[in-house]
Amino acid sequence: MTRIISGFAGSLTLAVPATGTRPTSDRVREAIFSALDARGALDGSRVLDLYAGTGSLGLEAASRGAASVVLVEKGQAAVKACRANASLLLRAAPRTGAPRIDVSGQSVDGFLAPSRDSWDVVFIDPPYDLGETELAGMLALLAPRLAPDATVVLERSSRSPEPVLPEGLEIDRRKDYGDTTLWWLGTPSAD
Repeated sequence: MTRIISGFAGSLTLAVPATGTRPTSDRVREAIFSALDARGALDGSRVLDLYAGTGSLGLEAASRGAASVVLVEKGQAAVKACRANASLLLRAAPRTGAPRIDVSGQSVDGFLAPSRDSWDVVFIDPPYDLGETELAGMLALLAPRLAPDATVVLERSSRSPEPVLPEGLEIDRRKDYGDTTLWWLGTPSAD
């Protein structure tokens, strides 16, 4: 069972397609959002959830204070789940100050290439079998779309190598959770 952990939609159960997704575990999501809350990164933020699956990461951010969230997912069953989950979350939202949630049913590269938007927080949870070359290409498309002091959380298999980063992104830290590794990425500080 996948659910929203905290915020105005806390304990809301999310729809999960029967196949084709690998929802982030509650333990890993708790760690991600504890760190983001400690940084004050969510209040009023613009959030992008790439390879969204059920939308659990982006919707958790919305529940905890993000102003806008875009869920990007190309799998038809997952897009349907994202739309249903976004609708459920918005029904639980306060009447004033509800977040804006959009669902894009296209590939990540297809979404990023023409985009001119920028984001404060980005979640990237691609299939573990996504190749390193494809990941590096996607990160290169993303880097110019990041707001100053943006935070990027990349979830990969613990067996995956360190990601190859384009100019404009650097590794902040790495944290392992069993078979899952979180790479915390950020924009270089202007010292």
